[in-house]
Amino acid sequence: MKKIVSLLIVSFFLISCASIVSKSEWPVRIGSTPEGADVTITDITEGKKVYTGKTPTTVTLSSKGGYFKGKTYRVEVTKEGYTKQTTEIRSTINGWYIGNLLFGGLIGLLIVDPLTGAMWTLDPKDINLILEKKTAGLSSDQRALSVVSLEDVPDHLRDKMIKIK
Repeated sequence: MKKIVSLLIVSFFLISCASIVSKSEWPVRIGSTPEGADVTITDITEGKKVYTGKTPTTVTLSSKGGYFKGKTYRVEVTKEGYTKQTTEIRSTINGWYIGNLLFGGLIGLLIVDPLTGAMWTLDPKDINLILEKKTAGLSSDQRALSVVSLEDVPDHLRDKMIKIK
């Protein structure tokens, strides 16, 4: 009986909740309106591109950035004739990691989950960026010439237009 109690006590302190019930790589869905836009994901932590492709797509990204460090990614979505949209995916504390406090997993809290990256999750896991059509505008010196369709000109710029014969 003493061996069973001892085994339970030892295992109680060796539990690592996030590593057992979670993971350190997460699927992230990236979409855009309109679809078919170019998407580039850059690992800001390491400063290198980790993915290029077209929307819609699902990419598996690691949340592990190092011991007690998560990753941050920059997502850029571009399409010809539309403005570029940029957002970030950040590492946040995984709820299962907090389970180490509740269940006494000291080694999981300080060693296992931080080393495996399971203490982190990625947020958001579903991104849908709306790309806006590029429209006519004035440059900073107010001397730009743009040839565009009239319906692409914003209402607040129509009174500044000059008719050419």
